[in-house]
Amino acid sequence: MKIFVLVSRVPYPLEKGDKLRAYHQVRELSKEHDIHLCCISDGKPHPKAIEELKKIAAEVSIVQLKKSMIYLRLFRALFSDKPFQVHYFLQEQAKRKIQALIKDYKPDHIYCQLIRTAEYVNMNFDVPKTIDYMDTFSIGAERRRENAPFWLKPLLRIEAQRLTKYENLSFELFDHHTIISQQDQQLFYHPKRSKIEIVPNGVDTQFFDRKALEVKEIDSEEGLKLLFTGNMSYPPNVDCAKFLANQVLPLVLQRYPKVHLLLSGANPHQQVKELRSQHVHVSGWIDDIREAYASATIFVAPMRIGTGLQNKLLEAMSMELPCITSTLANNALAAKIGEEILIGNDANEVAEAVFELIEHPELRAKLSVAGREFVVNQYTWESSGTKLSKIMSEKAENR
Repeated sequence: MKIFVLVSRVPYPLEKGDKLRAYHQVRELSKEHDIHLCCISDGKPHPKAIEELKKIAAEVSIVQLKKSMIYLRLFRALFSDKPFQVHYFLQEQAKRKIQALIKDYKPDHIYCQLIRTAEYVNMNFDVPKTIDYMDTFSIGAERRRENAPFWLKPLLRIEAQRLTKYENLSFELFDHHTIISQQDQQLFYHPKRSKIEIVPNGVDTQFFDRKALEVKEIDSEEGLKLLFTGNMSYPPNVDCAKFLANQVLPLVLQRYPKVHLLLSGANPHQQVKELRSQHVHVSGWIDDIREAYASATIFVAPMRIGTGLQNKLLEAMSMELPCITSTLANNALAAKIGEEILIGNDANEVAEAVFELIEHPELRAKLSVAGREFVVNQYTWESSGTKLSKIMSEKAENR
């Protein structure tokens, strides 16, 4: 089957969740299908992007957005009922190029990642289409509003309302719909949400394997390190980093004054950079993120806002790192509490979970082994790719 895959970012390098998901899905789909990967880009792509993406797709196209038009579209969005992010990524010249590519390629199926790409294929009635919502963005905007600065709250309220409306309207444009977790499916505001197929993320357990690296085990307090990873400009990650540094770490230091917190990930926001201190390290981008995982004692990701499945937890568990997260994040992950993961929803609960892991090496060992077994059995890109391929193949046959 010939599949035209449309994504709103160039999925290389893999420093964002949507890029990671798109990259691995295309790689898996390419094992059985002919793939034309079309990427919308709002900036200069990485010099090796096309070279690397051609390793996973038969054809690769990058459609460049004009910066001047982005600002104009955002201004127009003030007087529209469509979400700001839809306006941000939509340009008529880009749409003409994408339609020309589709016409030339003659796909059997069109696969769109995120609702921000829906407008580009809204008139392609003759080709079966699937949309991957990934997360429930309307709920994400609502949750961000709770902790946002006062000046941003009205905009997030408007965006959440627009996203809810647009998620419902765009639903009818597609033959099939996918989402990352059952939690996001249940949060989706649509009467047919039960028809949205759950296609989770995976993790490359061969790559994220502690045994693949030389790791020096350190049990002394001097070597105790808490780790949080992710794109450090993404608001939910910025919020979590601040929560860990400002509320959790001070409690931990009262009992263990030599513990350090490492915040590791691309594009650290200024608010994250300002967290640097004697006990808080901000690394920025690391070429091999496994080194950060391997250097840590405990992984802490008590997410308070946002939606979706946290790739950082999958990677950390695959690296046999005992993990602490929040109920919000584990609702999507579905790990067994106390056996595969620990839960903390406020600063005191997270600190207590840290103490429990520090003071009970046998619990650390138990969670490390059980966590890896959990992701190996439940979260593979191969199984997700197979499910996605089946969804699109059935739609193509039954249209």
